[in-house]
Amino acid sequence: MMLDPIGRDEARDMARRELDKQIYQRDKPSWLERMWDRFSEWLQKLFSHASHPNAHGSGGGWVSIAVIVVIALVVVGLVVWLMWDRRNPRSRKDPLLEDKPSTALDHREAAERLAAQGQWAEAIRERLRAIARDLEERAVLAPRPGRTADELAAEAGEAVPELADALRAGVRVFDDVWYGDRPGTAERYAQVKDLDERLRAARPKPLEPDGLTPAGVGADDPDGGPRW
Repeated sequence: MMLDPIGRDEARDMARRELDKQIYQRDKPSWLERMWDRFSEWLQKLFSHASHPNAHGSGGGWVSIAVIVVIALVVVGLVVWLMWDRRNPRSRKDPLLEDKPSTALDHREAAERLAAQGQWAEAIRERLRAIARDLEERAVLAPRPGRTADELAAEAGEAVPELADALRAGVRVFDDVWYGDRPGTAERYAQVKDLDERLRAARPKPLEPDGLTPAGVGADDPDGGPRW
C-alpha cells in the first residue's frame, strides 16, 4: 500500500496546526511578560549608555540620562498622585462625633435607615457614633470633642476590657470602609451593630474623676448594683 506523499506546504500547515495546540502554549510568555521584557531591555540599554555619556560621539549617553530623569519624575509624580488620591479629603484624625447635639438613639435610628437603603459605609459610621454617644451618656467616657474612632477604641477598651478586642475590630471595620475605601457590606454593618448591642448589655464602671463618683452617676442603688 502506497501513501500519497505530503507536499511541503501541507507539511508546514500541519506543523503549524500542531504547534498551535494548547499544550505547546502553556509555557509561552504572555503579552504582558513580553512587553515587560522589552521594556527591561530598553532600560538596560539606557543605563548602559548613561553610565558612559561621553563614550558615544552622537551624544546618545546624555540623551539616555535625560530620558531616565524624565522616567523617574513621571514615576514619582504617579506615586504622589496615587497616595494623594488614596488620602482623599477624609482623615483618620477626623472626630467621630459632630459638634451638633445628638443622642445615641438618633445615631442608631440613622444607622438603621441607612442600612435599609444599602448605604453600608454611612450606616457603619452612624452605628459607631451611637456607640460613642452611648458611652458618654452612661458616663463611661467623658464627653470630649474631637475624639477619633481609634481613640474611642482605646479609651472604651480600658473601661470595658472584656470587649477591648471587639472594639478594636469594630473600629477597624469603620477605618477600612470609611478611610480605606473598602466596600461596606451587610456583614460588616452587622459586626458593628453587634458590638453596639454587646456594649449596651455590659455594665462598665462609670467615670470617677479625682477618685470620686459624680453625683447621681453610677451611684449604687440599695441592692448594691449600679444605677443607670
